[in-house]
Amino acid sequence: MMLSGTGEYHVHRTYEDFEWMQQHLFSQEDVPGIQGVIFPPLPAKAQANPSAKVMKQLGVLGLGEWQPYCKALEAYLQQVASHRVLCKNKAVEIFLTSSDPPGKQRVKKNIFNRLSQAVEEMRKESHKDVDGFFQTERDQNLIVTGCAKNAAERFLDVMQTEQKIAVACGHFSAALHLCVEPGEDPDKQAFSKVCVKLSEVFDSMKKNMMTVAKNNVNTLGLGLDLESRYQEAEKEMLFRRTCKLVELESARRNADKAKPVKKAAMEEVKKAAETEFNQICGVAKEEIAQFKGIRMAALQQALVQWCEQQLLTAKESADQFNQHLQAFRGMAY
Repeated sequence: MMLSGTGEYHVHRTYEDFEWMQQHLFSQEDVPGIQGVIFPPLPAKAQANPSAKVMKQLGVLGLGEWQPYCKALEAYLQQVASHRVLCKNKAVEIFLTSSDPPGKQRVKKNIFNRLSQAVEEMRKESHKDVDGFFQTERDQNLIVTGCAKNAAERFLDVMQTEQKIAVACGHFSAALHLCVEPGEDPDKQAFSKVCVKLSEVFDSMKKNMMTVAKNNVNTLGLGLDLESRYQEAEKEMLFRRTCKLVELESARRNADKAKPVKKAAMEEVKKAAETEFNQICGVAKEEIAQFKGIRMAALQQALVQWCEQQLLTAKESADQFNQHLQAFRGMAY
C-alpha cells in the first residue's frame, strides 16, 4: 500500500464499489504470474428477502443480519490490503481514500472467468498435471472444498433451527399469559403465578437460544463461510493454471509440427507460453504455502472464539435458570 501517515479517510462505499475493485484486481494483465494468485473471495451481494436458491448461495450471510455481512466485507478488505501483490494495485488506494464513487467508472472486462461461467473449459479441469505438487494440491482441494461447503451448510441448518426454537419459545412465553386469570380464588391465583413464572422461564430460554445462534453466526459460522469461499478461490486459481498448462502443451505440439516457414513464429509462441506458465507456477506455489497457514490460523481462531462465546453464554444461562429454579422452589412453600 502507498498509504502512510496518521491521517483518516472517511468514504462511503456500495457493493458495486467492492465489485469495481475486485474487477480491477482481476484485470492486472501487466503483473507477471497474476493468474497464480488466490484472490480473496468477495461475498455475494446481500438481499433483503433471498429466495431458497439465493439463500443457499449466501449461506450464513443470507440470514438477514447486517453485522455478520459487514464483518465478511471487512475480512475481505483486510485480506486484500495485506496481500503482497494485490495491495499494490492503485484501485485499492482509490477505494480506501477517494470520496468519489469508484463504482461508476468504467472497468475492464474480467479476464478470469469464474468456473460457473467457463462451461467450455470444464474438460480441462480433469487434465492430468505434469507437476506432482499441483496434482496433489488439486486432488486435496477437491476434497476439502466439498467438506468445507458441506460443513458450512450443515452449520447453517443448526443456526436456522436455533432461531426457530427461539421464536417458538417466545410464542409459548406469550401464550402462557393468556392463562392468567383475575380473581380472589387462591387456586386461580396460584396457577396464574405459575404461568407468569413459567413464561419468564421460556422468555429466558428464547433469549438464551438467540444468543447462542448469534454467537454461532459471528464466530464459527463466519469462519466456515470464509473457509468455504476461500477453498473455491483456490480451486479457481488451480483451474486457471490447468488451462494455461493445456495451452502450453498445445503450443509445444504446434511448434513441433510446424513447417519451416512457421517454425520460428511457433517457437516464439511456445517460449512466451512457457514463460507465462512458469511465472504462474512460481506465484501459485508461494500463494498455496501462505494460503494454508493463513486459512488454518483463521479457522482455529473462529473455533476458539466459538467455544469461548458459547461457554460464557452457557454460564450466564445456568445462573439465570438457577434463579428461576429457586423462585419455583420458593413458590412451593
